[in-house]
Parts: sequence; C-alpha cells; structure tokens
Amino acid sequence: MANSHDTSGRAVEDFLAEAEEIVERLSTDLGTLSDCADSGECDPDLLNAIFRGAHSLKGLAGMFGFTDIQQLSHNLENLLDSLRLGKIPLTIATMNVLFDAMELLGSVVRGLGTGETFATAIADMIQRINDCATAQQGDGESPLQKLGLPDKVLNSLTEYEEHRLVENVKKGRTIFSIHASFSLMSFDQDLGEIIEALKKSGEVVSTLPSASVTPESMIDFEILYGTDLAYDEVAGLIDRENVEITRIGAAAAAPPSAATSGTATAVPAISQAAAPAEVPAPTGQADDMTAKSMSQTVRVDIGKLDDLMNIVGELVLSQSIISTLATRMRLEGFSSLAIELGKAAKGLDRKLTELQKGVMEIRMIPVGQLFEKMARIVRKVSREQGKKVDLKTFGADTELDKLIIEDIADPMVHIIRNAIDHGLEPTEERVAAGKPERGTIRLSSYQKGNHVVIEVSDDGRGFNIEKVKKKALEKGLIKTLEGISDRDALDFIFLPGFSTADAVSELSGRGVGMDVVKNNIAAVSGMVDIESTFGKGSKVIITLPITLAIIKALLVSTAGRTYAIPITSVLETIIVTENDIDTVERKEVYQLRETTLPLVRLERFFGIPRTKPDSAEFYVVVVGVAEKRLGVIVDDLMGQQDIVIKALGDMFKGYRGITGAADLGDQRTILVLDVGGIIGEAFRSGG
Repeated sequence: MANSHDTSGRAVEDFLAEAEEIVERLSTDLGTLSDCADSGECDPDLLNAIFRGAHSLKGLAGMFGFTDIQQLSHNLENLLDSLRLGKIPLTIATMNVLFDAMELLGSVVRGLGTGETFATAIADMIQRINDCATAQQGDGESPLQKLGLPDKVLNSLTEYEEHRLVENVKKGRTIFSIHASFSLMSFDQDLGEIIEALKKSGEVVSTLPSASVTPESMIDFEILYGTDLAYDEVAGLIDRENVEITRIGAAAAAPPSAATSGTATAVPAISQAAAPAEVPAPTGQADDMTAKSMSQTVRVDIGKLDDLMNIVGELVLSQSIISTLATRMRLEGFSSLAIELGKAAKGLDRKLTELQKGVMEIRMIPVGQLFEKMARIVRKVSREQGKKVDLKTFGADTELDKLIIEDIADPMVHIIRNAIDHGLEPTEERVAAGKPERGTIRLSSYQKGNHVVIEVSDDGRGFNIEKVKKKALEKGLIKTLEGISDRDALDFIFLPGFSTADAVSELSGRGVGMDVVKNNIAAVSGMVDIESTFGKGSKVIITLPITLAIIKALLVSTAGRTYAIPITSVLETIIVTENDIDTVERKEVYQLRETTLPLVRLERFFGIPRTKPDSAEFYVVVVGVAEKRLGVIVDDLMGQQDIVIKALGDMFKGYRGITGAADLGDQRTILVLDVGGIIGEAFRSGG
C-alpha cells in the first residue's frame, strides 16, 4: 500500500504530532474497555469515544495521504461501530483483535519517518478485523416490542439509540420518558445539568426536541432514560420546575405519571416525541460566531526546546563572565563603573533565572504518560502469558523532564516484562499459595528532594536469594558464598549475562536486559535498586534527577583537574585529615556523626596519577542518591556554577562515573560526574 504523499518533511511531522496523541488516547481507552470483556458491563460513552478516535485518525490520515493508516483505521472503525450497535458481542477474542490492531497502528505511525512498510501486516490485520466483524449475534424477538412504544417514537431513534434502549431493557432497567421545558435563553445549560444528573444513576438513551405547547419563550425536550432507580428517586434527581416523568413499558401502570413540580404542564410524554422538531436559535446570539481556536496549547518539537535551553545556558555563562569582569574592574580601581556593571549583572542574573525556570517547566511532563504506556505493556504481556494481572498506579502527576521519561521507557518495559514473566506466578500456583488468583503490579512515583523515585513492585514469588548466590558461584562471579550478603546477591542481577531463569522464554531468560536497564538509567544520572522477599514479591526502585538540562553544580579539583558534581546530589562538605580516616575490610571510611561513611578518592577512581604529594588536609564531598551515601575525597572546592550538560557521544559510553561535559565560559571544558554511577561502582568494588 503506497502513500500518495511524500512521507518526509513537514507533513510527517504535523501528522505524527496529532496521530501519536490519538493513538495514545485510543490505547488508554482500550485498556479501560478490556475490563468490560470480563464484567460484561460497558460504558457506552467510552465505546463511543474510541469509535470517534478511530474515525478522527482515519480522516487525519486521509488528509495527509497516508492511505495504509487510513484503510486500517477505516476497518477498525467498522468493527467498533458493530460493537457500539450491539451487532457483535464484546468478548476477549474481540479485545485481542482490537489490541493487536492498535499496536499495529502505533507501529505504522512510528515507522513513517523511517520509511518502514507494513503492507503485509496491514492486509492480514484487516482480514482479522473483517472476520471478527462478521460474527453476528443471533436474531430474536426485540425487547422493544414489550415496551409498547409507538412507531413514531421508534422511528425518531437512531440505530445506535435503539440499540442502547434494547440493552437497557435486557438488563431489566426501568425506562422513563422525561419531558422538560426550558427557557430559550438558557436551555442548553439547563438541559446539560439534567443530563449530567441523570447519568450518575443510569443511561440517557436519547435527547430530542419535542413539539411544545408552552409559550413561545420556551423549548421542550423529550429524554428517554434507563435506570434501576424507582420513580420517586428519578424525580429526586431532577427536582426542578416544568419537568414531567412517565414510566413506560410493562411497569408503566404504577405509579401514575405526575409532574415533579406543581407548575409543570401536563404533556403526554411519549406521544409528543413523535419526531424531532426544529430547534429555534436563541435570540441575540447571531453575531457571536468566532474563528478563534478553543485550544490554548501549542505543540513544540522537543528539539526546539533543547536549542532554547542551550541558548539559555550560553547566556548563563555570559552573565558569569560579566560578573567576573565587574569584580576585576572594581579591584583595579574602576569603582563607579564596576558598581553599575555589577548591578546590571545582578539584574540579568534574576531575569535569566526566571527564563531558565520557565524553559525547564515547559520540558516537564507528568509521569502518568509513561504509566499509560506501561498499562498497555501489562495487558499485552499478561495476555501472552495467560496470567491475570491488575495494574495499580500512584503519583501519576509527578513531573519529570520529557527526555528523561523517553530514555527510561525501554528500561521500564523490560522491568514490567520481568515482573510478569519471572515474578508473578501462574494462577494455579497463586491459589495454592493462598494468594489472590489475580496478580498485582504497582507503579508509583514521588518526589524525594531533588530527585524523582519510580517504584515497580509485584506480589509474586520474589527472588530466591540462595538460588541467585548459587548461580553467581556457578558462573564464577564469586569464589565462595561466605561474606556475601543478600543485598550483595541482588546486585548480581544487574551483571551482563546473569539470569536465574531455568528456561529461555520469548520474554526473558537469556541474561540480556537488567544490565542494559542499569546502564540506560545510569546514562541519565539515575540509580536502580531491588528489594525482594521470597514468596511475597519484589520491588525495583529507580531514582532519577528531575532534569538534566541546566543544573547547578559544585566545582571541585583533584590531581590538577576540575570536575562538576550536580548540586542535587551533594548533601554536605567537610574538611578531614589522614588521621580522621579509618580502614574497615580494606575500605576507607569516615565516622560522620553516628554513621560510617564509605570514602572514594576521585583521582584513584579515574586512575589519575598525582604530580604532587597529598596535602595534610582535604575535602570530602558527601553525596547521596536514594538511601546510599558516599564521601568523595577531593583537593579543593571551587564554588558553585550553573552549567549545561552536553552529551559526550557513543565513544565515551563505557566510562563509568561520567554523565557528560560542560563549558565553564573561560574556554575550559570539564567533565560532569555521574554520582549514581560512582556510588554503584564504589559499593561494588569496595572503593
């Protein structure tokens, strides 16, 4: 299937911006709809929203000339239309087709920029959709015949409204006809209030204008409503003037129709709903038409935000140079001019701080967007594994830098897959262990200081620590089990090629993954840790910086070289001497108040030779990520400065402890330390 338009350039960018948003929303709504396949109760508004989303994607693809997406969306729309009209039942098999079709749609949309084609896959999927749509329900006597509705009323209903009326009757709900009169000046708001009140306890099947016997300043509407409530309860929901309620169908005899207010006009509710009447336009509003957009949002390419952030970073460096020049001029005798320049530099600093904060806030997005993607992964993998899994999310409104969320998406997918494949037991095993047959995966996020913590936990079998230790011994990672704590054993899971799986599956067992997870998270200056209780479950804890754009850093020097430590990871700085340092199991430590602080000498960590002997006193920068603390020994503290972290490229990916580089504004470029990576290496190697 070829596209009639060139799939490169601005057209693809514009299409992707909106199509990706539609696909994300559809996938989320399908996840909610899947719960209906088990319970049998389906929200018609949700199904309508999914139908409209597929229709919008079809129209959007047609407008840009992407015929493959248009055809797939069109067939998906037909299937959804059959569902919403009750022509086919909502079953697990139907949901599987919908999920697979949506996954393929996402792949096709993402593949536009790379030129990847999916012609065969699309043709196969269209065939599956059409096969599913031809599974018609058996015909029988319509439940509407028992209602005794006049033909004029039935003829005024759309096919969808007739289907929803049938569904309400099948569920044993009472059908009410509600006749309401409104003022022409406020009928839209008043009608909306009644409909919202009714929806809380039932379903509004149809809302039609009705022939009115009221004064010319009024307009009447006929509402068909299905509910389990009694007549008096429905009347209590509305509780306003000019409303008449009539119960229709087999139970229409009691209680008799009566108005909810003494001022209501006696109008035969059903007979008056013969046909839609023309709705007169409210007077005095003919000149209110406008071409203004309702939306106040603008889509911006993240690359443009990166460029803007880089410019802000350069301005910060320029401001720092101006401040330095002002100080030098004052020392050299240009006092009056230096004072004026210093004031201007401080004013510029304040405005730059506001600009920096504003740009950073634009880059921040809720973690909930990541959680929604993980929800789809949970449903897909649980279906493939044949396991019943519930996903619970907490703290979805916690915000993170857009680029960080994108970088941790793949590690999160692998963690979720492992939790379902390795962690959660099959249903029979869970029931035998006294657990609920449905496993639970919990995603939670919260801000902790200047970091965001994301936790992925499950109530599965947990890690067998003894099995992990034996695997490590078999692979030659350790020579003896003596002195290996449970905490140390769990760290083996992050080593390349390590796996406790007895058999290789499509998802896991090859020992490829958790080391990549750790490296990818470390690449954004994050840390990953595991907690586990055998038989009860596991928890993966990811600690991340809020942003990696412009950060404030502590500049330090050691062995004649300058480094930057993100200030968000710095807890305190202290001055120590050699006599203050103790050695425990060949590891240097320092007694900081009532705790033992592990130490690492920065020049030794990077293997830098010293040209001068060690001084009698030196500084210890106490850094921490999550619950881990480490003292980094350096020669000198050079102050704080705002820096813009630049990536080093693929050539330097293998270097532990480095997260990027930064320009200082005086023609110098320094390395920015990855505190999480240094802590991890120091704890693993014993400093």
